[in-house]
Amino acid sequence: MRMSAGRASEGAGCIAWWGFSPARNLLRLGPVTFDGEVNILLVGSGDPRHILKTIADSPDKQNLHVWVIETSMEVVARQLLLLYLTLLPQERMGINEKTEVFLELFGNGEIRSQTEETLRRAAAQLILSVTETTEEAMHACLNTTLLKFRERDELTRIFKLWLQETSPAASSPVLMSKAWDYRVRQHLGTRYDSRKGCFDWDLTMKLHEKGCGIISKQQYMRWREKGLAFEMREGIYQITNPTLLSTRVFNQKGDKVGIRGYWGDIVSSPYLSFGVETDDRSLLKTQNGQHLKTAQDLSYANVQELFQSLSSRRGCLTALHSDPDAGKAATLSQQESPSVNDLMPLGGVSVTFLPLDSLQKLPQKQKYCHYFNTIYFSTTCVHQLGPAMRQIAAPDGVLVVELAKYVLDLNKEQEAGFAEKAASSALEAGFEPWREAGSDGVHAVFVQQKKKK
Repeated sequence: MRMSAGRASEGAGCIAWWGFSPARNLLRLGPVTFDGEVNILLVGSGDPRHILKTIADSPDKQNLHVWVIETSMEVVARQLLLLYLTLLPQERMGINEKTEVFLELFGNGEIRSQTEETLRRAAAQLILSVTETTEEAMHACLNTTLLKFRERDELTRIFKLWLQETSPAASSPVLMSKAWDYRVRQHLGTRYDSRKGCFDWDLTMKLHEKGCGIISKQQYMRWREKGLAFEMREGIYQITNPTLLSTRVFNQKGDKVGIRGYWGDIVSSPYLSFGVETDDRSLLKTQNGQHLKTAQDLSYANVQELFQSLSSRRGCLTALHSDPDAGKAATLSQQESPSVNDLMPLGGVSVTFLPLDSLQKLPQKQKYCHYFNTIYFSTTCVHQLGPAMRQIAAPDGVLVVELAKYVLDLNKEQEAGFAEKAASSALEAGFEPWREAGSDGVHAVFVQQKKKK
């Protein structure tokens, strides 16, 4: 079966396993300081980076409700898995191990056997959670009760697939090494044989030029070649990470054929979510123009700090110097994995997943009338931004749009065109640019137009 070779747009893939921007506290992106109850709507964010950053940076007394609309149930399944790992109590998994397992499942096409064991146990608990028939969510931060029945069935099917695909008895499993190489060949076409030069160009002339000098050549080349972004332990990374597999439908002689493989980003990298920004200046030190730390180091430090903040939010602070991993926390693979009920509660915080098609339906529901304080659109969902947003945005609501700065297959003109299109869609929806935002090219921030008197 021949699929288009060398198509530029293929680099970003057709499913967003991670975002094209660093984690941000979304409540700090506009002119308003929110007190009391806050509602945030995320459309297509792809991973939980903004959710974790916003919760971690919010005061304990803030009631924070995050509502999530994704483009596919496979992405919802991964969001649930990553939130499950985030909220594992420290006595079940120490913070260092949790950080490693999180990053491994987040950005690696292949994982270690102990990580696979953790994944299997988590998937079994998530199946119990989404098949629970009560109207009350088992955990406020993994709320799937508003999804349609068929969407919850689909989630169950995906979690079961993860179990099957990591089972030793799996018949004809998808090998990530082959699926990844197929995508690289498809993307580069005739340039495949000189791929190292292509990878180097994307890193030095694009990512480094855009301010991501912390991404090291060695790590980026390894990820482009094999899909392995985070290699933190001496270990063998050779088990396919089934959470990064999805089914894509192709036309074959008039028939629609679903092919399971890796259909996500193979160019921009999972380093963008947690690995290119930090408030800790010591991590950005350079020597002779070279960064001393890497995007992997930054990802690790940032995710660990987020986990630290979240566990202190529920009142069980553990100082970073007293390493919680020091022989105390049994690994998840050595014991019963906690049910969703037993995850850390985050007081006053909820994360609720909405049906995939709900964006256009929200304005018809009284509950969501002028409801959301912040509405976030990812690059992959900007086309859904329309006039209906005005009806669901709170009077002082802020609209945040992820721009195409890190979609590397676009040239400068296309990137600028994307920003213009986003601004005109926002204008149609009744939003104007927030002048003081000062664009970093990563996000555009809009506020509601003032009605002319």
